[in-house]
Amino acid sequence: MAVAGDVLALGSELERSYPVYVRGRLKFRVKQIVYVAFSLDELVMGFAYPKEERAALVAGEPGKFRLPSEADMRFNWVHAELAALDPAEARELVVDAWRMVVPRKVSRAYDLVHPDGPGWRD
Repeated sequence: MAVAGDVLALGSELERSYPVYVRGRLKFRVKQIVYVAFSLDELVMGFAYPKEERAALVAGEPGKFRLPSEADMRFNWVHAELAALDPAEARELVVDAWRMVVPRKVSRAYDLVHPDGPGWRD
């Protein structure tokens, strides 16, 4: 079972990423682009995800993932129930979302430093 604290340090350590609180909600940004956001109660994590792949993700594990609100369907975004994720999976989702908003050279540099992927804190 993952909690927001499982990814807090990771989101703060990723290059160009920084945490912000907007109306009490924790979000991670690169510049002005939000790539991860938590619900007020921190039970749900929204994250950047390719639009063309999200229906399959949600259909494959509907107890874990769900589509965003109708207003947010125009964005590359999916929601996950944190309680249904294990900490390593939550970190992997954060890193993958971060990869969507940083240049490839930044993402490749991360891979060189963390060859075992985002689960390196297990």
